[in-house]
Amino acid sequence: MSHNSFGHLFRVTTWGESHGPALGCVVDGCPPGLRLTEADIQVWLDKRRPGQGKFVTQRQEPDTVRILSGVFEDDAVRARFGGQVTTGTPISLMIENVDQRSRDYSEIARAFRPGHADYAYFAKYGVRDYRGGGRASARETAARVAAGAVARKVIEGVGVRAAVVQIGPHAVDRGRWDWEETRNNPFWCPDAETVAVWEEHLEKTRKAGSSTGAIVEVEALGVPAGWGAPIYGKLDAELAAALMSINAAKGVEIGAGFASAAFSGEENADEMRMGAEGPLFLSNHAGGVLGGISTGAPVTARVAFKPTSSILTPRSSVDETGAELELRTKGRHDPCVGIRAVPVVEAMTACVLADAFLRHRAQTGRGPFVPGEI
Repeated sequence: MSHNSFGHLFRVTTWGESHGPALGCVVDGCPPGLRLTEADIQVWLDKRRPGQGKFVTQRQEPDTVRILSGVFEDDAVRARFGGQVTTGTPISLMIENVDQRSRDYSEIARAFRPGHADYAYFAKYGVRDYRGGGRASARETAARVAAGAVARKVIEGVGVRAAVVQIGPHAVDRGRWDWEETRNNPFWCPDAETVAVWEEHLEKTRKAGSSTGAIVEVEALGVPAGWGAPIYGKLDAELAAALMSINAAKGVEIGAGFASAAFSGEENADEMRMGAEGPLFLSNHAGGVLGGISTGAPVTARVAFKPTSSILTPRSSVDETGAELELRTKGRHDPCVGIRAVPVVEAMTACVLADAFLRHRAQTGRGPFVPGEI
């Protein structure tokens, strides 16, 4: 069991390494008849692509995706569906690596970088690809974003969006929150006044050869009540596991998360009233999930990302022989990995919701809550 797959009915397997010839994924379980082209996937990969500013890694990768299987188009398909569609068979997606600089890692070929997965991989497998971290590299997340683009086709009508809400010690002001602002700055920041604060903080961090952490918040709108399952198939548990699987993620909160520990029962209970299409929640401390099942309120979560351990400051470590040494990491790295994590967080959320939708439909065949329906 290599654990390179996630999901149940909508199942994604990723493959490839940071400095290999290519990476990609296989998406199995996607329903047939969904319009899907490479352009539908590329638009999301372009959001994650490196080299788009001085505060992210300068590795120049076009991240051009190729669909190798699982779609079809001919005259009859165009007449029926309007274009290329999924066939219900595995969708294989490939993204070539074109800007590797493996020589940057020659000095750490036998040494374990502090804070990285070098030692853990070596302890488990007895061999590791040290070039860019190999399989442990955040480069792998490009495949997740590609899979997320397919997932969005499965759950059309559900909107998934994310934003960076904190970089280092500097958090956004929720009183100034505007989702449209995330389109206007390179930090996916919903608070225009915080952008300048982050720029100053990151400029100092970058020039010092250091790094800083961040928090990303995600929101899924339009998720109907009923997705998920009690006990061992909880929607929030599946979402937390998916978000925690992202490189450098060290914490996940659903809804109010850890803040709810300070609430009273009265404060925490999301009161309800009846709306035209079903119950409406007057607050959303639960993050849109109760008992592991979606409530119809927005599904919300936050992910904390650690500072990347690729820094220029020498750190004490050891090598494969047990010899002690000091290391500084060369190469091209993000001073804040949380910035480019935004489309990855969105993609993982979309994949979890696509899987939850297909499982709900397979088990119950039921749709949204209808007043008076038994």
